[in-house]
Amino acid sequence: MTATTSTPSRVRSLPVLLATEDDAEEMGLLAPDDRLTCHVHGRWIHQCVASPAHVSPVTRHRWCRGCRTELAVAVDELALAVAMSCPRCGHGGSAATTRLTAACRASLAAERAARRVA
Repeated sequence: MTATTSTPSRVRSLPVLLATEDDAEEMGLLAPDDRLTCHVHGRWIHQCVASPAHVSPVTRHRWCRGCRTELAVAVDELALAVAMSCPRCGHGGSAATTRLTAACRASLAAERAARRVA
C-alpha cells in the first residue's frame, strides 16, 4: 500500500487530494487501486464504489469469478465500514477487491478528517 491509503499525516480536502492522486498516479508513484478518490466521478472512492464503472471481471474488482456476478457493496459511513460480497454465493473476494475495500475504508476516514477540519 502507498502513503495515501495509510492514515493521512495531513488532512486534505477532496479537490486537493484528487489533484495530488492524479499527479502521483501519472508519475507512477500511486497504484490506481490505492486511490482514496475517484478520477472518473470526482468523489471519494467510498461514495461511488457501487457504480458499474468500478466492476471489472478482468481484474476481479467487485467481481465474483465463480458466479460471474457483480459484487454487492455496503458502505456504513457512521461505522467507517465497507463490505463487498457476491449476492449469489456470499463470497467473491479477490486481492483486487480486498485492496478496493481497504481504499474505501481509508477514504471514509480521510473524508471524516477533512470534515472535522473544515
